[in-house]
Order: sequence, then structure tokens, then C-alpha cells
Amino acid sequence: MGYKVVVCGATGNVGREMLNILAERSFPADEVAVLASRRSLGTEVSYGDKTLKTKDLETFDFTGWDIAFFAIGSDATKQYAPKAAKAGCIVIDNSSLYRYDRDVPLVVPEVNPEAVDGYSKKNIIANPNCSTAQMVVALKPLHDRARIKRVVVSTYQSVSGTGKEAIDELWDQTKGMYVPGQEREPSVYTKQIAFNVIPHIDSFMEDGSTREEWKMVAETKKIVDPKIKVTATCVRVPVFVGHSEAINIEFEDHLDEEEARDILREAPGILVVDKREDGGYVTPVECVGDFATFVSRIRQDSTIDNGLNIWVVSDNLRKGAALNAVQIAETLDQRVLKKG
Repeated sequence: MGYKVVVCGATGNVGREMLNILAERSFPADEVAVLASRRSLGTEVSYGDKTLKTKDLETFDFTGWDIAFFAIGSDATKQYAPKAAKAGCIVIDNSSLYRYDRDVPLVVPEVNPEAVDGYSKKNIIANPNCSTAQMVVALKPLHDRARIKRVVVSTYQSVSGTGKEAIDELWDQTKGMYVPGQEREPSVYTKQIAFNVIPHIDSFMEDGSTREEWKMVAETKKIVDPKIKVTATCVRVPVFVGHSEAINIEFEDHLDEEEARDILREAPGILVVDKREDGGYVTPVECVGDFATFVSRIRQDSTIDNGLNIWVVSDNLRKGAALNAVQIAETLDQRVLKKG
């Protein structure tokens, strides 16, 4: 006997991807309900070889349902997730609302699968930020070997992390460069995104960092180790799907690049593509639709005693959101619920 599963926000990019991945990975779901806001009511979405019609999130009764995936943003999650949890349905939330709540586990299954055991305090599990998820998958096996002291990361984040309107804005601005009369002024972003990069994701904080950068710091500490020092610069780039990160790591103990490469090759969820030749690395275009987190450009940092540089690429709609959420459900199934 399988699970009764709900996907909230099923018409959005992440919600649709959750449905795709649930089907691709044959998650043991006997019944799937797809929910959306009233303006999207009745919209059809695909789940494997089935077509499902969306129901009204506002009036849906979560009683008797086992797992609910939430991909609807913090404001709506704040209203509906507690209702689902109170009804006995375990919420796996993709928003930032519960990530920093002490009573809510923040989980990346390759990194801290045991954390799901704490779901019962609020019946909620949080999914990390997309840029954090792929980074900690790469950091954890290295941390287990040589203990990470400090991380300096610069991100190159695709527009799909902002949503469909951002994808449309990049597309329209790109067309506008070549088709007279098709120009589009920035509305989603603060500056033109086509043929440009914007060092600004989320709102600014008092210390000059952005909230996206703060998220990477706080979430890495919660997921991997509170002792790790992290500094981040998060940049939006004109790429449709796929986040990239240049990560500099300082360790307590020496770790040479060859051993690091071997460790990463054996680590769960990682594919190493690291040839020192033209094209011997992975770019965002190549990672789209893949489950893996790709690591390339593994090399020693000679400016510090125990340092490495790595390049990490992943499909942000998958590992950064939908895939990680489904993996959390799989981990729940294996460790706690055991219906699959």
C-alpha cells in the first residue's frame, strides 16, 4: 500500500517538476491530488502518463492524506501548511518560511538524512534554498574527511530560480536585441538581465549582503556544521535553467586534489567531470533535466595552507527544489513511514 500525496502549487515550474520526478522515480503514491489557487482552478497538469485537474487549495481537506509537497511561496505556505500538518499530513515545504525554525528539520538527503526523524515536532520538513542544496552536497563528503573551516562561494544563478515571469523577461529582452519594437524594460529584475549579470538576488540587508547570501550562510551551518564560516556573493545570470557555483574551501587538515576527486566520485548524488582540457567540465546547459550535482575544476588553492577550488553545477528546478523534496519523501519512507 502506497501513499496519498498532495502537490500544492502544481501549475508552477517547481510543482510541475515535482510531479515529473515523482513519476520518474516511481514514488509509491496510490493517489495524487494537485492543488492551485482559484485563478488556476481546473488547469490540467501531467503526472506520468496521467493528466490531473487542479483542485482549490483554499478549500482542500488534507485529512487522510500522507504527504503534501508545498511549492507556493512563503505567504501562502504560512496560511495552508499548518492546516495540512494539523490534519496529520506531513508537509515538505519548498519556501523559506520554516528553514530557520529550530523545530523544523532542514534536509538534504545526501547530507543529513537522519534529520528527517525530527519531522514530528511540527509535521513539517523544510527544503533548502536552491543554491545551498547543490553546494552542501559537494561540501559534506569533503568535510567528513578534512573538516571545513571556511567557504567562499560565488554563485551564477539562472532566471528560473525567480519563476516563469523571469524566464519570459530574459526571452523577451533577448528577442528585443534583434527585433525592432520588441524591446522590454526590466520589470522582474532591477536591471536588464539579457546579456548582463546582476549581483543582487533577494532583498538587501543592513550589512550589505543580500538575503540570498545570508540564506547560504545560515542553511549551510544548519545542514552541515554550525562551525563552518561561509561568505557568499550571489549573482543572477542570463541562463534559463541551471545554477553554477565557484567554491573556495579552506580545511583544517590537508586534502590534496586527487584524494578530493576520489572522495567526490564516490559521494552520493555527485558526478565528477574534471578533465584538464577544452570542454572537460560541466556547464548549466548540460545539467538540465539531470538528477546529479556535477563537480568540475577541482584544484589546489596554493594561497592558503589547506585549500581547494571546485566548480559545482546543478539543475536548480531539480536538485535545488523538486528533486530534493521528493528525495526527502523517499527518506521518510525508508527511515520512518516504510510504506514503499
